[in-house]
Amino acid sequence: MKPMQEIETLAIEIADAARTSFRALFENGESYYYCTLYTTGEGHAPSISAWSWEALETESASQGDESGTPGSTIAELIKWSYADSPYCCFGDENFDHVKQRFIERPFIADLENDERNREFDVRLKAMELAMKMLDDEGVFALNQPRESVCVLVEVMPPDEINTEIALRLNRAESPAMQVWLAEAAE
Repeated sequence: MKPMQEIETLAIEIADAARTSFRALFENGESYYYCTLYTTGEGHAPSISAWSWEALETESASQGDESGTPGSTIAELIKWSYADSPYCCFGDENFDHVKQRFIERPFIADLENDERNREFDVRLKAMELAMKMLDDEGVFALNQPRESVCVLVEVMPPDEINTEIALRLNRAESPAMQVWLAEAAE
């Protein structure tokens, strides 16, 4: 299979899983500002995470946001954290087929540098294309204006590639993207 065809095939499968998960999540009617599809530096199958303004308020209050120190409130610390979101791995069961596809692919740790980089690149490009497909369908504008949400594909731990992808998936001048660039970009 040619690399672009390989990326597109994988992207369609990822988009199907992510669409189902995000649509189910958005049924709660909350206003989202952060929607991500994330993976690890080892290129494991992706999962979604998201933050809504309502969830951020609830979560920071439940953690007793008492710090009082500017710049270090609970909300500021968790605002862009995929792992701290109550919606981290939401609908992960929808990704079972994607996880199987990733298992069937070459095991990244066993590959030589060039092949390892190529395989990781295929996975990341497929994830980015999947999020672009969902964006083009209007999925991220279901509960809020599209300009109010950052749509991301992230590698964890954070990597500079996250910012490059964010700039391709979002308009740099959008309000949500401006805040993300100032507060969370690598």
